Amino acid sequence: MTINRKFFLGFIRIHILHHASHEDIYGVQMIQELKNHGYDVSPGTMYPILHSLENEGFLKSRKENVKGKVRKYYKITSKGQNILQESSQNVSELIRELMD
Repeated sequence: MTINRKFFLGFIRIHILHHASHEDIYGVQMIQELKNHGYDVSPGTMYPILHSLENEGFLKSRKENVKGKVRKYYKITSKGQNILQESSQNVSELIRELMD
């Protein structure tokens, strides 16, 4: 794993929580969303991140049958909202400092 990839994994987690705070999300959707922002995230990276965020209590999942396939949707939890708010403040401070 390159250094850039290690740094961006934290941003990816925050990005996922951000989207999950607005609507239920699923893996393929987030892979495409992140691709739109220049991240190249494979399913082998995305799904372990989603499972980790769920195991840590930041996301909650539900399964739904979509066109004969089971799709797992994730939504943010109150714990996820708290860490997203804290992370947003930290990122804002960092950006202000980097831009000075």
